[in-house]
Amino acid sequence: MTEAKQLKEYQVDERMEIYVLLKEVDPRVTQQGKRYLAVSVADRSMEIRGMKWDATQEEANTLKSGMVVFMTAVRQVYQDKPQLKVLSLRPTHAGEPQDPADFMSAAPMKASEMEEEVSAILFQITNATWQRIVRHLIAKYHDQFYKYPAAKNNHHAFAGGLGFHTLSIVHLAQAVVKQYPGLDASLLYAGALLHDLGKVIELTGPIATQYTTAGNLIGHIVLIDEQIVLAANEMNMDLYSEEMLLLRHTVLAHHGLMEYGSPVRPVVKEANILHQLDELDANIQSFDNALAETEPGEFSQRQWALDNRSVYKPTK
Repeated sequence: MTEAKQLKEYQVDERMEIYVLLKEVDPRVTQQGKRYLAVSVADRSMEIRGMKWDATQEEANTLKSGMVVFMTAVRQVYQDKPQLKVLSLRPTHAGEPQDPADFMSAAPMKASEMEEEVSAILFQITNATWQRIVRHLIAKYHDQFYKYPAAKNNHHAFAGGLGFHTLSIVHLAQAVVKQYPGLDASLLYAGALLHDLGKVIELTGPIATQYTTAGNLIGHIVLIDEQIVLAANEMNMDLYSEEMLLLRHTVLAHHGLMEYGSPVRPVVKEANILHQLDELDANIQSFDNALAETEPGEFSQRQWALDNRSVYKPTK
């Protein structure tokens, strides 16, 4: 039996009949008063946006983000980006695919493998205060940490991406500590493990990921600082000790600039390194995402996460 084609394999103007994950569905109305649906669908090969014109009220009521659907569509190009003209869209029936996990890309490491590595790294945090805080919060959000993506879109936006991105940062931090032995490795590792943990509150989860109300109103940086404060209070720690202030600063400053969401700029060496490593890992993943959808010898679509650059894929 021939294996079904995936979204990425369809060419421009080619018609497809395919099962996909409905990641987003937004009922809209044209200026002429006609209903249509703006959708985003995905399988393990790619995510792509599309329009379903002349939508019915039943479709608007029935189709929900996170469900597996059967779609008939034609691949097109709009403003140099791939897009679908959706001809029909319906929920799957009994006997058809219904598990969203079958259509989701995932981290290249199993959750059990990531958990084993994190457990070993915790022992490398030799400062007792920081180790207690990190252990407490990783345990508190254990399942989400290893299942959630690291973002709604852009870098590490796949199931398990949060844990995988966090480990990537720690691996980079270990290499930096080896090169610069005067660094406080415990502070850098603790900050790396905690820096994005607020995303388990900021995001809804790995299926059809959206921002929560807390995510939209507060954001993951302040949310994880709040969790650090709550943990410290629960363990009767002094919030204004230098140890606690250093840990909180390292996490709060990891976006580098206030216009990028950090309430303070990094003024501690380890905090500045964490910011740089976070940028490095996110950029590499964004390049990988773009190149995976680009043919050799061609430029990618413009990448918002890379300052709207088109990146080139060499032929060799």
